[in-house]
Amino acid sequence: MRARFASLLGAALFVLAPQALLGGGFRVYISADMEGVAGVVTDDQLGPSGFEYERFRDLMTREVLAAVTAAKEAGASEIIVSDSHGNGENLLIELFPPEVKIVRGGPRRLSMMAGLDSSFAAVILIGYHASTSSLRGTRAHTFSSARITGLWINDRPVPEAAISAAIAGHFGVPVVMMSGDDAAIAEARQFLGDIEFAETKKSLGFHAALSLTPEASRKLIAEKTTAALRRLSDFRPFRFPTPIRLRLSFKHYRTAEILSLLPIVQRVDSHTILYSAGSILQASDFLLFVTTYSPDLQP
Repeated sequence: MRARFASLLGAALFVLAPQALLGGGFRVYISADMEGVAGVVTDDQLGPSGFEYERFRDLMTREVLAAVTAAKEAGASEIIVSDSHGNGENLLIELFPPEVKIVRGGPRRLSMMAGLDSSFAAVILIGYHASTSSLRGTRAHTFSSARITGLWINDRPVPEAAISAAIAGHFGVPVVMMSGDDAAIAEARQFLGDIEFAETKKSLGFHAALSLTPEASRKLIAEKTTAALRRLSDFRPFRFPTPIRLRLSFKHYRTAEILSLLPIVQRVDSHTILYSAGSILQASDFLLFVTTYSPDLQP
């Protein structure tokens, strides 16, 4: 009888975890990009020089706030938000509740996942987009549309969502919800499986989409966040097998040529290099270096 009671108690604790095991509260990490936000279709919405940027940084902020509010209502005791688009200075931080902390600026270690560690119970990805390998995703790219034409890990083309999820997985934290267009969701599902997805728009091309309204998108994000945090015990961290074989193809051959001078880099063809990493954190550092370094960096 005692053994039966212990078994039932263990099962109950597993269902309640991590909420119950963390004293009724848990930490949530939100990584926010912009291309997957409802209504975003061109550069006009994505950078300070775009005539719609100020409007859409507000809409980006409000999609993140929808997830923040839902997470708090689900029992999150602490939330960190990573501003993960462009220069990391997009979110209107004055609109966030005082208990939320925000990662801004760059370059920074772990890039889109800076500030994450093993103390978090869940990761949420907002506004993510399809990879540079996608044939139809709206604003599809991987880290740099101007430089990178292909990114593979262990011979699989990967979107940014998979890399963010693998970094989270390194710390034992699962991604539980992601928002973005249908192409981004289809790619992410191949890696993350049955997490919650909020489809903000259907891609009609690289610069076109059939989009939800901002209000409808925020409502869906809140619903999916709530659903995800109600079934935290269903999710498992995502990890790539190691060693990680990171293959990168560049728009210009000189990038591959110069990087191949490093003894840790193998040149595969005129535009492509191969780098072997012992962990996803090493691979992330290498990607940050490749996409950021310039000899005239200042200050």
